[in-house]
Amino acid sequence: MEFVRNHILTITLFTPLAGAVVVMLLNKERIDAIRWVANIFAFAGFLVSLPLVFWFQSAQPGFQFTEEAMWIPSIGARYSLGIDGISLLLVMLTTVLGSISILSSWTAIQDRVKEYYVFFLVLQTGMLGVFMSLDFFLFYVFWEVMLVPMYFLIGIWVGPNKLYAAIKFFLFTLFGSVLMLLGILVLYFSYHTQFGAYTFDIRQLISLNLPLNTQIWVFLAFFVGFAIKVPMFPFHTWLPDAHVEAPTAGSVILAGVLLKMGTYGFVRFSLPLLPGASADSRIVKFMVALSLIAIIYGALVSLMQKDWKKLVAYSSVSHLGFCTLGLFALTPNGIAGSVIQQINHGISTGALFLIVGIVYERRHTREISEYGGLSNVMPVFATIFMIITMSSIGVPALNGFIGEFTILQGTFEVNKVWAGLATIGIVLGAAYMLWLYQRTMFGPITNPKNEKLADLNWRELATLVPLVIWAFWIGLYPKPYFRVLEQPVAQIVQRVRPGYYAKRAVPVPAQPVVVPAQAQVTTEK
Repeated sequence: MEFVRNHILTITLFTPLAGAVVVMLLNKERIDAIRWVANIFAFAGFLVSLPLVFWFQSAQPGFQFTEEAMWIPSIGARYSLGIDGISLLLVMLTTVLGSISILSSWTAIQDRVKEYYVFFLVLQTGMLGVFMSLDFFLFYVFWEVMLVPMYFLIGIWVGPNKLYAAIKFFLFTLFGSVLMLLGILVLYFSYHTQFGAYTFDIRQLISLNLPLNTQIWVFLAFFVGFAIKVPMFPFHTWLPDAHVEAPTAGSVILAGVLLKMGTYGFVRFSLPLLPGASADSRIVKFMVALSLIAIIYGALVSLMQKDWKKLVAYSSVSHLGFCTLGLFALTPNGIAGSVIQQINHGISTGALFLIVGIVYERRHTREISEYGGLSNVMPVFATIFMIITMSSIGVPALNGFIGEFTILQGTFEVNKVWAGLATIGIVLGAAYMLWLYQRTMFGPITNPKNEKLADLNWRELATLVPLVIWAFWIGLYPKPYFRVLEQPVAQIVQRVRPGYYAKRAVPVPAQPVVVPAQAQVTTEK
């Protein structure tokens, strides 16, 4: 048990990759065996991550479950893993949605089944590595590893314009990654200039003292990489194409987890490593302006969509605008609400893509006009769709309300106008979601092809019910989520706004002890 506890992150990280290796060894003709093995390893990935929830100490500052090993001594790169409250929530979101996505693919994928599951399991490892890495070089490797299987998942299966969408996704992400790498190298060499050591360890890089102009340039380099991944306006144009052409499970994992890598980059790297730039009024106004545009623009474009999947895709632009707005309010409520809303978006939008996939498997069309009155023949489906719709809108007692309310509270503390403009997106969100539900679920059955559609089977229920339960849990009892976020959020706020807690006479949470880099990092003279 002690071995498992000391290496729980490595076990969680490489369980999906082990599954990919086993699937590769199977004969491609044994399709049922491939499906069973992939689902078993995906579910095992979730099971081995569960102890993190119970072993995590919310009151302990800094990173937990850390693992260290020298990797490339000549450049100071280490195999360094660890999580805090922010990482914990995103790791659990990844393992839950990963297992659900793979289960949802059972009948949807009929061609090149072996390759599909291999790519998906490798993708799972790449995403987990991004959220666990404490070494910038290791982080970048996992960031790029994720790009390859997602490219193939979009480019091989389902959509008629899949190759165009895959290349667009790849080029956008690669462009952002290259600029991000330049920013990483600036920090890397700046650290050597100041301390005489080469390191990619973010716990050491945080001690850098960079001029404001340098911080701003590095922030902008990171901004492009992270903003493309979110995606923020105007870098969002790859997203609808990728969603429409990707298989259902690809859309679920893309919206539920991959987009969070961009917001995670801001909260993990941009804010704590570049506090001067992050708190600069010009940067803050710029980020808030783009966030508000995304909130309103994404909602308005969703209202115009005739394709069910495109509507959900553009809604992600709007919802994630709330997440970046909360981050750059630079208040505890804004940042904590942003992280919780990232989890909420993964739950509600992931479920919405599953819902679209279910009807697409039955009718092979996503045109909203092709549906109507589905509640007459699919009452269980209509009930779950209604709950998820309310979750996406942000109705009290469901998860969306908690995230949006906390973000607005944190934003209102800084600027009432920003909060007021953001509420427009909530109203528009209710409009397009209720419009979608009314058109597809209510009224008489308008198309004879819908008269004999089967309701949800046990496998489809198994993919949706856990997300419904999770939505109610966060909506009714969010305290555990705020508790695990309290320490990391407080440390970020203290970093970007040093006087925040003093002005409010609130005790500053304990800070993690940073060992001098010279004592633990290999130097290169």
